[in-house]
Amino acid sequence: MKRLYSILAAMTLATAANAQIGAPFIHDPSTVVECEGKYYTFGTGGGGLISEDGWTWNSGAERPGGGAAPDMIKIGDRYLCIYGATGGGLGGGHAGRILTMWNKTLDPKSPDFKWSEAVEVCFSDGMEDQDAIDPGIMLDPSTGRLWVSYGTYFGTIRLIELDPTTGFRKSGNVEKDIAIDCEASDLICRNGWYYLLGTHGTCCDGVNSTYNIVVGRSKSPEGPYIDNVGRDMYHGGGRMVVAAGDRKTGAGHFGRTIIDEGVEVASFHWEADFDMGGRSTLALRPLLWKNDWPYCGELFKGGTFEIESERRGYALELAVDFVRMNVARAGGFGGFGGRPQANAAPPQPVANQTLDQVKSTWPEGDIPARIGDYMFRPHQRWTVTPVEGKGAYLGNTYFKITIEGTERALAATADKEVITVPAYTGDDAQLWRIEQLTDGTFRIMPKVIPGQEGINTHICLYSAGDSTPTLAEYDFSSDNSKWNFRNH
Repeated sequence: MKRLYSILAAMTLATAANAQIGAPFIHDPSTVVECEGKYYTFGTGGGGLISEDGWTWNSGAERPGGGAAPDMIKIGDRYLCIYGATGGGLGGGHAGRILTMWNKTLDPKSPDFKWSEAVEVCFSDGMEDQDAIDPGIMLDPSTGRLWVSYGTYFGTIRLIELDPTTGFRKSGNVEKDIAIDCEASDLICRNGWYYLLGTHGTCCDGVNSTYNIVVGRSKSPEGPYIDNVGRDMYHGGGRMVVAAGDRKTGAGHFGRTIIDEGVEVASFHWEADFDMGGRSTLALRPLLWKNDWPYCGELFKGGTFEIESERRGYALELAVDFVRMNVARAGGFGGFGGRPQANAAPPQPVANQTLDQVKSTWPEGDIPARIGDYMFRPHQRWTVTPVEGKGAYLGNTYFKITIEGTERALAATADKEVITVPAYTGDDAQLWRIEQLTDGTFRIMPKVIPGQEGINTHICLYSAGDSTPTLAEYDFSSDNSKWNFRNH
């Protein structure tokens, strides 16, 4: 039994390093929102998930009304929930109702937790080609107008407008058909574009579900929504945003959460996570943008890398003496050019310099970090490892960053510099928050700055010069704040 326990423990750790942990089981999740330091998402059936850190999720969120596929948005100091009461073929029909309700807080233990009476904002009669279910809600940041898309494969995706003060349907508003051939839609706005994200494919069949998320864009919230090759979503168009991968299938019910400038997270569910018994689970992925088109990045899992500064392309390294590689060069003038000798042996690969060949030249105590040309050397190779049980942030756990083959760890100092310490101890100053930015680069932030209270959320690893790493205010507009992980 001890051997079996060890195997199961290893499997659990492997799973934890690759997905949200706890019990992240949900179907049709709403957009993730933060309330009083906790994260919430709500799903079909009335319940939902709560996370203290954005990584460990468990049941406990509450909303009345049951029904299907809610969405959630914070407007001012209140939270507006919108959900489908019926429809979607539930109970054998497509007669549906979509309702809204408000709450001051999402914490069911708070004395202020009380949902307002639900108000119907639209319906489908089950006879027309339309199904009032799966609403997605967007507050236009430029106009303050509140828009809702809804619908399924049974007919069209429709758009209506609500009053952002009351959550009621705007007086005189007439619904508009904007897409077909998808469901579980959502609306977002960015950089002068409006985006309609629809869930395409089949659902509710576990590992056989083919759900994937597609997108079109428009200069108006009312469309038309056109994809990357000019197809209108009203005629079945849509560019892929996220499909199956990493032993998970059926991406559906998109949501977007903005953490910081240039730091965005996409939420959705997997219809089936093969490593979680084929159950439907919450997914969080970095949301990236290219040429004003969204796509989902991969969950960063760590590995061994060159850590490359976006500023100039130099590598983070230990500030140690450069140790030359003594490799004989054959051929013409100094080994350069010249005519090849007859019957010469073919060139043989040059082995990389090893840690054992150089570590005796390194100091034993703290070693500063610097930035330099990448040369495949041991002092430039970093192993990035997820650390469980030391806190987390929305979508990932903290990481330790050590020189490959050693426990020498990158650490923050009280004077906002970076050093390496001889051994990783688990100290918070040796833990790093790693987030992929919307342009595909990464920001790397120490969990804490020694001597300062609280979790650090704005000081990042920063290239103060071509050869000088430091810690400074994150600035998405500056390449000094950005890094890449190169797997050479």
